[in-house]
Amino acid sequence: MKSGKKTKKSGSIFTTLAIPTLFCVAVVLFIYVFGSPTNFQGGDPHGQPIPGNYFGIVYKGGFIVPILMTCLMIVLTFSVERLIALGRAKGKGSMTTFVGNIRSLLAANKVDEAIAICDKQKGSVSNVLRSTLLRYKAVEKETSLTKEQQILAIQKELEEATSLELPTLEQNLVILATLASLSTLLGLLGTVLGMIRAFAALANAGSPDSVALAAGISEALINTAFGIGTAALAIISYSVFTTKIDKLTYAIDEAGFSIVQTYASNH
Repeated sequence: MKSGKKTKKSGSIFTTLAIPTLFCVAVVLFIYVFGSPTNFQGGDPHGQPIPGNYFGIVYKGGFIVPILMTCLMIVLTFSVERLIALGRAKGKGSMTTFVGNIRSLLAANKVDEAIAICDKQKGSVSNVLRSTLLRYKAVEKETSLTKEQQILAIQKELEEATSLELPTLEQNLVILATLASLSTLLGLLGTVLGMIRAFAALANAGSPDSVALAAGISEALINTAFGIGTAALAIISYSVFTTKIDKLTYAIDEAGFSIVQTYASNH
């Protein structure tokens, strides 16, 4: 089960490097792309955006925008990373067929053939079942143990192998869950700060200006749109991946139960 530990370690390194890297990318995009002089009237980023130029409008959202851009890119990056990781965890072939083949071979007491199928399937599920099947073969030779002790040894191996693989499957999901709430709050914070700036500008002008007020509110709401959009994507991704993980753990439980029951009935 060393592969699970190696995968977890490499995943932690990826997470540690990805977040600051994405923040730097977001800042560069914000300054040099969204803040490009070509997006503003008179070529001045401190002035008004060109009508219909959304890059300039987004730039006017303020310093919260690159933070929200970072959140969005983190959600997209880790969604792709989890999609690839869970695809590998599933293995090469159909999970339903794989579990069915394991149960059939165990019913025929063909443990070595079942282990060979695990080697071909690969992935987290096959790693757990392979480890359990190896323990299955080992306890058969331990004649000093009672049948109940042998079954408990197989069950313990199944639980330990599963506990080693689950953290790998669930890695980075906590980040998606956190961003689902954090993005909305950051968007609202940016909107509130933008509204404060808009009303302060009107107060300093000395006379109400409905056009300036409308422009300020529009710019401030960019943060809300960014935050809500990022949060929605994070929630969808989190739900999809937790469902995939539940299916994998169910396959492990189903096949593991078959292994234990087969040993109990054959010995």
